[in-house]
Amino acid sequence: MKKEQETAESDAVTDEVDAVVEGVAQVKEEATEVQPVDQGEQVERVTQTDQERLVLMLEDARSKADENWEQLVRTRAEMDNLRKRQARELENAHKFALERFVNSLLPVRDSMEMGLSAAADQGVDVVKLREGAELTLKLMVDVMEKFDVVQIDPQGEPFNPELHQAMSLVPRDDLPPNTVVTVVQKGYTLNGRLVRPAMVMVSQSVAK
Repeated sequence: MKKEQETAESDAVTDEVDAVVEGVAQVKEEATEVQPVDQGEQVERVTQTDQERLVLMLEDARSKADENWEQLVRTRAEMDNLRKRQARELENAHKFALERFVNSLLPVRDSMEMGLSAAADQGVDVVKLREGAELTLKLMVDVMEKFDVVQIDPQGEPFNPELHQAMSLVPRDDLPPNTVVTVVQKGYTLNGRLVRPAMVMVSQSVAK
């Protein structure tokens, strides 16, 4: 009984070994039937991969181009707005450049109008009118000094063609030649720049 059992087990093992051998043989047979991949197919696969990569690169480039274009449009709009704002500010600066000067000059006009109104009254005090005129003149001088308007009054000074304009020559033997004898009209400078030359009469040597 025991011998028959051992024989049955030996036969089962043999059958399993045979099945494994048969399976290996079948795998070898199938392996020999496998055909090598065609080279054209490999090239096609590589080309397709390159195309996909190029498409991704193109999409990325387009995305960056769109982003740069939007940034450019925004920058141009900002520059245009800045240019318009600067133009408005410059226009306002031109319009209202004299605003401070005008505000400083208004009291001078008020004083002059008050003086004229007082002069129209009967029995006006001439002394008070003179004092009012002197006050108005002082206000005017203060405004001019505030804005660096300097008067040119070259009486007795050497003639300076850069600041003076000679109206006539006056023979004088008591003064050096080219000396300002008379100031017909005073001149003015603004911030060191000549606004109006002084109109003067200049001495010349007396012919002997």
